[in-house]
Amino acid sequence: MAAIGNNNNINAKLVLLGDMGAGKSSLVLRFVKGQFLEFQESTIGAAFFSQTLALNDATVKLEIWDTAGQERYHSLAPMYYRGAAAAVIVYDITSMESFERARKWVQELQKQGNSNMVTALAGNKADLEDKRKVTAEEGRTYAEENGLFFMETSAKTAINQDIYPVLCQLRIQQEWFLQTDLLSDRRLHHAVLRYTVWMPN
Repeated sequence: MAAIGNNNNINAKLVLLGDMGAGKSSLVLRFVKGQFLEFQESTIGAAFFSQTLALNDATVKLEIWDTAGQERYHSLAPMYYRGAAAAVIVYDITSMESFERARKWVQELQKQGNSNMVTALAGNKADLEDKRKVTAEEGRTYAEENGLFFMETSAKTAINQDIYPVLCQLRIQQEWFLQTDLLSDRRLHHAVLRYTVWMPN
């Protein structure tokens, strides 16, 4: 959940999910440290990062959990996405298998996750256009059908690294709506997320 304190200080837990090799760790490293490593070791269990963002009149402290993509660590995932304010489900646009795995993560969150969680689908490695196996239209359509925010990203070239502050802004809007009781959870989910599904140029 996102905890709103005094003076618009917000603590929010964000989790990254996806298949091994999709580039989750690279996306986080680019966002937190502005770095890209050509050869990134596989995450074991999960890795923790923190980052503070200034959004309008709010200060958001993100607690970011980068989960391992290997199947043997799958049973640990609920420990990390439980109570999360936002989730980024990452797939590799050069791998249809990676996209199918991302769809399974979406289904799991729909069954087990927090109904108020803001969820994004990120098609990573957008710099590898000549090796693309999953079209942007496929990703966008699936996101629209499931009420997900959508972007194609590249940790290598820093394409669309603003996915994190965008998610934070959506979560802040959601907290405000919930606190003022203007919308039910289901109506809010569709009103906010479907309106903001975005297709890169």
